[in-house]
Amino acid sequence: MATQPELLLLDEPLTGMNVEEIETMLAMITALREQKGITCIIIEHNLRAVMGLCDRIAVLNFGKKIAEGAPGEIVENQAVMEAYLGTEENVT
Repeated sequence: MATQPELLLLDEPLTGMNVEEIETMLAMITALREQKGITCIIIEHNLRAVMGLCDRIAVLNFGKKIAEGAPGEIVENQAVMEAYLGTEENVT
């Protein structure tokens, strides 16, 4: 942060954290965005955190982009639901 970056790349910054630590980290990332104007690109599997933190989301499935948009669009995207929740044919 000493060099005042415009872009910050975060690779799974919430991995291995408990609920309290996750909340602290999300507050730190939000502060960087809002107070410092830093753009953050985040790779993260914690979907709840991503939905609450990000303005735009790109969803990958086996390395292929299957969706991109605002959190509201992503949560209703059929391809995302199938990739993360499965389809009726796959439910036993």
